[in-house]
Amino acid sequence: MTRIDDTPKAWDERTQLTTFLDYTRDTARAKCEGISEEDARRALLPGSPLMTVSGLINHLRWVEYYWFQVVFLGEEDRGPWTDEDPDREMRIAVEFPVGQVLDEYGAQCARNRELAAGAELDTRAERPLRDGLHVDLRWILLHLTEETARHNGHLDILREMLDGTTGS
Repeated sequence: MTRIDDTPKAWDERTQLTTFLDYTRDTARAKCEGISEEDARRALLPGSPLMTVSGLINHLRWVEYYWFQVVFLGEEDRGPWTDEDPDREMRIAVEFPVGQVLDEYGAQCARNRELAAGAELDTRAERPLRDGLHVDLRWILLHLTEETARHNGHLDILREMLDGTTGS
């Protein structure tokens, strides 16, 4: 797998936050290197039928969308989920080539990288959370790092179960 550098090029808060988020994003993509279409769609855990490599990457793509565009910018939520199917982004991922899912994730991350670069860390989100709290950009960057890192663990396990690939 690709070697990814997690060492910030500067030590200010913004650079550290964005470097670690980019590290987790790049790691998620690296976990998919060389995976077959069939393996990317395979659900290996009987109790988690939506837990596929494609499903996890598509989930990360839509999580990025939600936190930046819906919460931070206050845009209308146009995500694939519905009240009847709140995990739809994971379910539909297997309908698309894994390369397309990865490209869409990469494009969403690039867009969000630009959005984050143009805002102060203390900028409050337009849309409040359920409890009425308005988080700031700093919180969103930290949350996305946590969310992506957690799912990287899932990707690690799935990839090793699928074809023995480990690392990064």
